[in-house]
Amino acid sequence: MNEIIRHIEAILFASSEPVRASEIMQWLKTALAIDITKKETQDFIQKIQEKYADEDFVMQLIKVNNGYQFVTKESYHETLQHVFAQREKKKISQSALETLAIIAYRQPVTKLDVEQIRGVDSDYTIRKLLEKRLIKITGKAATIGKPLLYGTSDEFMKYFGLNKVSDLPTLKDMSTTENSIGDNNE
Repeated sequence: MNEIIRHIEAILFASSEPVRASEIMQWLKTALAIDITKKETQDFIQKIQEKYADEDFVMQLIKVNNGYQFVTKESYHETLQHVFAQREKKKISQSALETLAIIAYRQPVTKLDVEQIRGVDSDYTIRKLLEKRLIKITGKAATIGKPLLYGTSDEFMKYFGLNKVSDLPTLKDMSTTENSIGDNNE
C-alpha cells in the first residue's frame, strides 16, 4: 500500500499539470500492472493530502480542474514572487544574445573581437553579461595593451542546459534548406 502511495506521489510530483484520478489509475496499470479502483485511488490521494498538510512540508496537494497537483503553500508565495522576479531579470536581450553567441563560439575572445564581428560597441552588453554571470573573464590576451579575454561561465551552461561548450550546435547543424537564401542553382 505504501509503495502504491509513493508511485502516486511520484506521478503527481513529476507532472506540471493537474492529474486526474483516472489517469493515475491508467498509468499504474500500464507501468506497474497495478489495478486499483477509483475509490482506492481517491483514498490514496487523500492520504497524500493529509501527509502534506503537515507544517513540515512547504507544498500541498490540491484538487484543481478535476485533477490533483502539488503547489506551494500560500505562506511561501511572497518568497517565490521575489525568486521569480529575479529570474525575470535574467532574461537576455537580442544584442546580449548576439554577444553571448560570439563569445561562446569564439572563446576566449576580446571585446574588440566581439565589436568587430557585431559592428557596434559592446561595452554595455558585455558588462551586463558579466553582471548576470553568463560570461567570465578568462585572462588577458598576449597582445598590445593586454585586453581582457572573455569566455562562458558555469551559469551559462546551466542557463542553456549544456554539459560542455562542445554541446553547442554547429553551423552545420543549423544549415538547412529553409535557412538558405536564393536558389540552389546559383
